Amino acid sequence: MRNSATSFSRSGLSDWVVQRVSAYILAVYFVVIVGFLLCNRGVGYAEWHAFMTCTAMRIFSLLALLALAAHAWIGLWTIFTDYVTERQMGPKASVIRLVLQTGMAIFIFVYVVWGIQILWGN
Repeated sequence: MRNSATSFSRSGLSDWVVQRVSAYILAVYFVVIVGFLLCNRGVGYAEWHAFMTCTAMRIFSLLALLALAAHAWIGLWTIFTDYVTERQMGPKASVIRLVLQTGMAIFIFVYVVWGIQILWGN
């Protein structure tokens, strides 16, 4: 069994559960957004702004943002550890994987901070 300091958790089962729960959260978020748009044909800026800035929707958007970050981290970590291997990439695979994971971590961190700033900035 392989333990890595860059995995989301120490257990493959908990990573699997987080991956599935985050997928459900994102699916429900998508359904809510599409449902709002279908129920409010020709929605304008004022209606959209009122919908997205109510506290419940801000909290739900923050939950979806965090779910997306966790989902992306686990998914990409799995891909990198499965496919960026010495067998596939040669002796520098560990360095390449570390660079990819570091870049991914920075991108996800910036994405989450920026999203929080957008959601709660005003």
